[in-house]
Amino acid sequence: MNASTKKLTLLAVGIALFVALSLCLQVPVFENYYLCLGYVVMAVYCYSFGTLAGTVVGVFGVILYCLVISGLRGMPGWALGNLVIGVALGACYRMTRGLQSKALRVAIQIVVIVAATALGILVVKSVTEQILYAQPFVVRAGKNFTAFVADAVMLLLSEPICIALDGPARRIFPELAVSKA
Repeated sequence: MNASTKKLTLLAVGIALFVALSLCLQVPVFENYYLCLGYVVMAVYCYSFGTLAGTVVGVFGVILYCLVISGLRGMPGWALGNLVIGVALGACYRMTRGLQSKALRVAIQIVVIVAATALGILVVKSVTEQILYAQPFVVRAGKNFTAFVADAVMLLLSEPICIALDGPARRIFPELAVSKA
């Protein structure tokens, strides 16, 4: 199997895992909002396979998830928000991978995760929904605040999983993994 086929297969598996974890393991945290466990898959892909792979998994995972559960309601804003989160998360992982200080690496990653999730969910998702639904930005941002908190927490909790799965990812897919060490 050539590298392109492996990469496409890996992305398809990631998207399927995003959808499956989002659908099957719904952990309620706020009224009418569940932790999106698909973010674990997005984070692992950003960490082990790079920005593009993680972003593709996050964007297309959300699109398929939304089509399965509710059609287009909420999907454009969430997909665009995940685009921002995936790019920021992947870039952060790439830039912090070589840092010797674990404390500094973790601190930078925490700040980037919270900031990227705020930008993606509170700003990009809210502006997109403001345009689509003709509601004031403050109303949309208020409704998206619980999603921001839950999504940021899920991404923060994904960090140890990313580290734990990076070694196996490098062994199984050495030519596709970002880290070669």
